[in-house]
Amino acid sequence: MQLDILVERFQKKDAMAFEKLYDMYSENICGVINTIVKDDALAQELCQDVFIKIWKNAANYNSSKGRFFTWILNIARNTAIDEIRSRSYKDQKRNLSADFFVGILENREENASTVDTSRLKKMLSNLKEKCVQLIELLYFRGYTQKEAAEELDIPVGTVKTRNRSCISQLRENMNDK
Repeated sequence: MQLDILVERFQKKDAMAFEKLYDMYSENICGVINTIVKDDALAQELCQDVFIKIWKNAANYNSSKGRFFTWILNIARNTAIDEIRSRSYKDQKRNLSADFFVGILENREENASTVDTSRLKKMLSNLKEKCVQLIELLYFRGYTQKEAAEELDIPVGTVKTRNRSCISQLRENMNDK
């Protein structure tokens, strides 16, 4: 079935269309969330929350503003960032043992292989290292611009300018691929 028709049916609250879209996108959405929160169980929970949000807000999707997957991805990213910024998440992370962090590092390669990142890697391959670092901090780790500036030891204004420039380069790479 064509994606446009599937999305249209989804917006009309067709449960079968929702299931099909979930099957199509849930693995990638969970992978993106896990990249941000770095916790498989939490990523699965947030992924479910994202799909509930898109079901409730299906009428808000507008194809003229972007692709359906991008719409879901933005909701997922914002959900994950909201979670890591929440007080309960920060409190929970303060209480974790060092063994947990060792486990994350050991499992990082395994987790990376479960998400198809080949297209993303191709788009990032032509970017300068400073762009890759900034995009990782802002979009995958959920840093604010101020936090990214502190991490990279550069002014916030530079972060804003560089972010615009890097996103423009990324868009060009997307159009080339």
